[in-house]
Amino acid sequence: MTAAGSGNGFGTAAWWGFSPAFDLQAVCLETSVEHLQLSQDGIPELNILLVGSVDARHILKTMSQTHMWPQKKINFYVLENNLEALGRQLLFLSLAVEPPEKMGLQEKSEIFLELMGNTLVRSQTAAYLQEKSDLFIRYVTNLDFQQAELPILDLSALKFKERDQLEGIFRFWRNPDPRAFQIKQLWDLRLRQYLGTRYDSRRGVCDWDLTMKLHEHGAKVIGSREFFHWRDTGVAFEMREAAYDVPNKTLASGRLLRHKGEPVPARGYWGDIATGPYITFGIETEDASLLKTCNGLPTKSAQEISLHNVTAIFYGLSYHSHYDPPASSHEEENSVSLQGSSDCVKLDTTNGPPSSDGVQVHFLPLSCLSELHHKGKYQQLFNLIFFSCSMVHFLKPNLHLVSAPKATLIVELTKFLPDLRKEQVSEFVFRVASMVTEAGFVPAEATKKKAFSLFQRGDQEVEEIHSETSLLEMTEPVP
Repeated sequence: MTAAGSGNGFGTAAWWGFSPAFDLQAVCLETSVEHLQLSQDGIPELNILLVGSVDARHILKTMSQTHMWPQKKINFYVLENNLEALGRQLLFLSLAVEPPEKMGLQEKSEIFLELMGNTLVRSQTAAYLQEKSDLFIRYVTNLDFQQAELPILDLSALKFKERDQLEGIFRFWRNPDPRAFQIKQLWDLRLRQYLGTRYDSRRGVCDWDLTMKLHEHGAKVIGSREFFHWRDTGVAFEMREAAYDVPNKTLASGRLLRHKGEPVPARGYWGDIATGPYITFGIETEDASLLKTCNGLPTKSAQEISLHNVTAIFYGLSYHSHYDPPASSHEEENSVSLQGSSDCVKLDTTNGPPSSDGVQVHFLPLSCLSELHHKGKYQQLFNLIFFSCSMVHFLKPNLHLVSAPKATLIVELTKFLPDLRKEQVSEFVFRVASMVTEAGFVPAEATKKKAFSLFQRGDQEVEEIHSETSLLEMTEPVP
């Protein structure tokens, strides 16, 4: 069972996650950390496999809080089922490490949210995307150049064919013609297909999904006005009094459609139109003042919380300190924007670009999880593994073979998918528990996070799992 097949509002291409961003070091179980191997430098090395994380939110959140933990080398291995998701994560990582002298903190945060969750963006954001697309084409066609310019990223594991296809995606992003991706029409078409006869009463449907589904599961800060505006237009974040009228080409994906019995390649929007991008950064925050209510209603919108959280992440990346914005009542005393509190390091644009020392992000070939255990370098490698709800069907018994001793397993749940009924959500949890048991994992202690389940690799011997897996592979019918 996968969440993607349970409701057509989910779509076939995931562009944002369905759980809040979190620091993976904070979620990693203590026993998993105790089994970390040392690198050649004698520093503990944390290897993390992200299956379907789609938007780099966990990578960025974890990187921004490395200053809070003992020194480690962190390797992220990113596995997706479509190249557009890899391209978007390359874009977000590149944006995150832009030097302060080139792009301020506020501008960087606003551009990130626009590209992550808007169907339409400002002309300035579109120009930035075109500029970066030129650079990305050089990245995928010249890995030596890419390593010199963006050493945090490793593209060497991708197949030549995948790199060629990524080049095609970036060329499409670079195309300035707005007619190349008519997202307004595509969004409305998806909405009409999704709602059917309910299209004319979509406001009522939207209010029901928000209050009876998302609010019930903890996303109460999402307001009805902003949620309906996103449902109706696909535009979630409008931080400026400006025109948001340029199609966001990063939300386009290709698929084969049948026309007169023949497969025809087509490019369109096949992403989420039911939940929205507010879940990733807009429903939780470390700043309790942003979650205050007045007469039972939130005083801050999901957009405002998202902007705060993304700004905090980029602040942490640049200055290795907790982000504490100046109070509005002391604007004159804090004339230099985003100075932070006295406990924070003062902003200094001479510090250079955000540091990524000790962090490496590896892009893996598409849907290669079933083959990883055949390569020696991946066997018993991963100390922490994350599965999105859209790719949990890749969770097979051979996962045990690439898991380090006492590895932590995190599985995203489907609580924020409005299309699912309560019994379907419960069925998903039951199926996940069954799948992880077959893979040699056991439930870990309860967590306050309701958006995912936590497991740990059991004590079953690797050789025993390997023999069982080999037997299953031998008995599987050949297609």
